[in-house]
Amino acid sequence: MTQIENKQSTTKQALVGLQMLFVAFGALVLVPLITGLDPNTALLTAGVGTLIFQLCTGKQVPIFLASSFAFIAPIQYGVQTWGIATTMGGLACTGLVYLALSTLVKLKGVDALQRVFPPVVVGPVIIIIGMGLAPVAVDMALGKNSAYEYNQAVLVSMATLLTTLCVAVFSKGIMKLIPIMFGIAVGYIICLFLGLINFQPVIDAPWFSVPHITTPEFKLEAILYLLPIAIAPAVEHVGGIMAISSVAGKDFLKKPGLHRTLLGDGVATAAAALVGGPPNTTYAEVTGAVMLTRNFNPSIMTWAAVWAIAISFCGKVGAFLSTIPTIVMGGIMMLVFGSIAVVGMSTLIRGKVDVTEARNLCIISVVMTFGIGGMFVDVGGMSIKGISLCAIVAIILNLVLPKAENKID
Repeated sequence: MTQIENKQSTTKQALVGLQMLFVAFGALVLVPLITGLDPNTALLTAGVGTLIFQLCTGKQVPIFLASSFAFIAPIQYGVQTWGIATTMGGLACTGLVYLALSTLVKLKGVDALQRVFPPVVVGPVIIIIGMGLAPVAVDMALGKNSAYEYNQAVLVSMATLLTTLCVAVFSKGIMKLIPIMFGIAVGYIICLFLGLINFQPVIDAPWFSVPHITTPEFKLEAILYLLPIAIAPAVEHVGGIMAISSVAGKDFLKKPGLHRTLLGDGVATAAAALVGGPPNTTYAEVTGAVMLTRNFNPSIMTWAAVWAIAISFCGKVGAFLSTIPTIVMGGIMMLVFGSIAVVGMSTLIRGKVDVTEARNLCIISVVMTFGIGGMFVDVGGMSIKGISLCAIVAIILNLVLPKAENKID
């Protein structure tokens, strides 16, 4: 290949990498905007996390990393209860869950992961993650605890939601992968006409600014609360790797190996939390874009990571994102959080879980009741609740309750 062809190839990879980042951008910044973290820091850690993932996997898998929506509720609770620093300390420790699962897969094979975390365990936990967030989405969409009037809030949030729905259902190509971007854009424009946007923070912000770095603090209660949260995204990771493998025509479960991809997610998650960013996991939106465009070159994700890191140092980007009204985010969240619950349902369906069988019925029922009802357990002055308690209960019940004869699950 000539030097000119090399340059053209590199330029093309850089542009496609920017396109991949654009696909991920709306959902990427959604987590920090909802949880109160710095969006610029999220961009930085997504880029760095992707490079760490590539290092762990020998740059063989065309994957981009960003935060899973499963972490939204735990981060919100953690920030309200212990503050950002302690929450980051707990999230950093969730990387240990990935390390443990990576070791399990390395020693016992992929099937071992399925035995410990079958669909009957993972499905209801994911459903609870989505359902637990539903009241938060509705409150934001209605403008509760904010300065927005009810009529304004409903107009903006419903327009945002309808736009997102229409783009997700009726559009084609790359547009179908970025419904959140279109929804936010329409909601933002309506807010402009209603005079709800204050551009002063954007004007005051510098062009170049170092992303805000948070030094983590470690508290046992926060760690124990956040550790089990990583189980659902880790198991979803397996599905993501299988999907990208089938389209790329390569078995990434064998080479570089699921243990290495899990390790990449874990190290990236810990590294992100150590500087104040949301946890990093393999990203479904970008995986979908890879399938659509058939750009399987991992170097493209390297460029996406470089673009994310570069943009994270632009202070005006973070300032602009902070001007997005909460009522716009509320409209988006009503779809996003509901879709999380649907992922849990599809996990049960794909796993062919017989919900009429007594064993499965007991596991799912207890987990759903604990999660929706707000059950908590005090242990030594510490409280275990929410998704953490649900995950622990589901795992224990699955291990303890005997399987019915002639039943696979």
